[in-house]
Amino acid sequence: MAQTDVSRRRFGGLVLASGLLVTGLTLARPALAVDPVFTDGGKAIRGYDPVAYFTEGKPVKGKPLFTHDYDGATWQFASEANRDSFAADPARYAPQYGGYCAWAVSQGYTASIDPNAWKIVDDKLYLNYSRSVQRRWERDIPGHIVKADTNWPGIKAGS
Repeated sequence: MAQTDVSRRRFGGLVLASGLLVTGLTLARPALAVDPVFTDGGKAIRGYDPVAYFTEGKPVKGKPLFTHDYDGATWQFASEANRDSFAADPARYAPQYGGYCAWAVSQGYTASIDPNAWKIVDDKLYLNYSRSVQRRWERDIPGHIVKADTNWPGIKAGS
């Protein structure tokens, strides 16, 4: 067997290199923190107006004319009044978990959202990846909220 800087021996499909068994598994690395707000093309929650969920009871696309920067993201609004309401009290209107999928956060990870998969629970806005995922989330909303509330700080910090 030819010698190189590192001693290598084959054991079936595995390679022993300098006394370490290399199996193709990657070592765990620290998780990276996620952005505090889900954005798509630089727009929070895909450019939808978070206030409209509360005032109109439906998703409404925001307009580039009415924006507000909050929590590292640019939010769009359907009207000046909605923008001003958000600016005065963003914690009231911003979706939970930075606008990431509420069900995914309850499972310990983040996922994008479909602005049409939403629900207001106890005056808080929750978004989900899709309507089918939302149906899964709705099977135990209180339980998923408890799990997501517990998971979110660690997910956000990357731990």
